[in-house]
Amino acid sequence: MRAFIGLALLVTASLTQAATLTLDTGKGPQRITTEQLLGRPDVRAIDVPGDVSYHATMHYRAIPLKALLGGVDPAAHLQFVALDGFAAEIPAALALQARAEAWLAIEPADAPWPKLGPDKPGAGPFYLVWLHPEAGHVGSEQWPYQVATIRVLADPASRFPKMRPAPGLASSDPVMRGFAVFQRDCITCHTLNGQGDAKLGPDLNIPHSPTEYLRDDMFRVLVRNPQDLRHWPQAKMPGFDRNALSDADLNDLVAYLKHMAGRKAAP
Repeated sequence: MRAFIGLALLVTASLTQAATLTLDTGKGPQRITTEQLLGRPDVRAIDVPGDVSYHATMHYRAIPLKALLGGVDPAAHLQFVALDGFAAEIPAALALQARAEAWLAIEPADAPWPKLGPDKPGAGPFYLVWLHPEAGHVGSEQWPYQVATIRVLADPASRFPKMRPAPGLASSDPVMRGFAVFQRDCITCHTLNGQGDAKLGPDLNIPHSPTEYLRDDMFRVLVRNPQDLRHWPQAKMPGFDRNALSDADLNDLVAYLKHMAGRKAAP
């Protein structure tokens, strides 16, 4: 009897760890279970050296992301929404091109991945990983984990017009380059002028831009390592070292935020 109860508990635990991915490539949402994904013929065992989240070589069972994106236009835009509200914005062209090699890693219900740190969850149930991120200039915020939904949307500049800089700026202008940095690295957690899908961090312009109350050098400290500016054990914002965000990109981000401080708009 005790053996039967123990077996029942193990089965129940496995069932509770099973997960479902919602995939919407423009034809309506499709729900796919862990078991269905792992049962696909294109599942492979892959090694990911220098995994951004685990900071080590990791081994996964995964599917080429492009295999899930049949019919998606390379000019389209992908959004990866995590269980905690993190929302990564990734151009479809980056996910579909062969050089960087995007894979959707799948956490088996009976073999959970390690935790990301003390009091932190693991990266499952689904995790976007890259085998050659340097080939596509993939940033650290473009490795979304705990993914629950993948969907095709218009790009952020189209969806969120209150984020856009003033019209007429050249694409080479530092403000426009900074807007691109914001879309890649900041929009995953922050809104601006009340617009955006992520809800993890504060709005970066309403009521005040951080460039209005922090000196430039202190803002750079905040971005590089938030705990060096104000120590808060519960803080969730990661630091961006120079491998994740170059000094040039950080300068452009400052230019964009200062510009937008003069373009406040009601949420």
